Amino acid sequence: MRTTRRNTVMRACAVALLAGVTLFTSAGGAVADDPSASASPAEDGKAGPTEAGTTFRTATAIQQDMTATADASTGDYLYWVFPADTGQRPTVRAKVTLPGSAARHGASTWQVDVYDGLRRRQACMYGHQTRKAAADAESVELSCVLRTVRAWSEPWADDPLPGSYYVRLTVVGAAEEDLGLPVHAETEVTSVDSGGAHDVGGELAEPLVPGASSVEQAADTGDGTDKPRVSLGSEPEDGWASGWWTDRWLWTVGGGVLAALAAVFGYGLTRGGGRPSRVPPGV
Repeated sequence: MRTTRRNTVMRACAVALLAGVTLFTSAGGAVADDPSASASPAEDGKAGPTEAGTTFRTATAIQQDMTATADASTGDYLYWVFPADTGQRPTVRAKVTLPGSAARHGASTWQVDVYDGLRRRQACMYGHQTRKAAADAESVELSCVLRTVRAWSEPWADDPLPGSYYVRLTVVGAAEEDLGLPVHAETEVTSVDSGGAHDVGGELAEPLVPGASSVEQAADTGDGTDKPRVSLGSEPEDGWASGWWTDRWLWTVGGGVLAALAAVFGYGLTRGGGRPSRVPPGV
């Protein structure tokens, strides 16, 4: 009887431990870094603005998962600004549709750069940040996968922090005769949650959102003329993260449960093996 009960406890503990390991294995796989990055903006992205700014101060504000477009000329600098929050790993994708090959005089090289709210250039982990388009190419696609946004960092560090991020798209090499030719640009920003593996012990007092990020509306100056109004920096549609919840809570609670199950398992082994079983009378 005692042996049967002990075996039942051991089987229950083993099943619980296996379930816990499966849970953590699947959770770890969900936040694993995926080095693959499609360069082309997603086709199912939400429609966004149809113009781009030409400087940091006039950058057009967009949200993540939103496809922005702009018609410009070869040689123009195109700027957009988007919000990125703690734990996110943004991916910027851009596509430039080039004029007909008959109008071009040679190949061209295009580049997409990303800057944070302090206008510090952020390095790309991987992607196609710079690409050369052949003289007969119809379009060129670019991508940049940033590092995971941290909640806090040392003042001297160059780590990505919560706030606004600027996208700059331009040609960095082209025949002089091709400058000024019309092009069509598309850009989209997506991100994945990298999980608690990148959490730190502090957080910023305020996100790095500059006071000027986009020009979208006109404000009445009172003298009968309209003057462009520069809006405040963009922020996520659901607001900035409060900073108290991370998946480390899940790992902590799960670890406690597994520790308790291991203790019960060990107790069952010790109790069952430490006492001799009773011998039925008459044997």
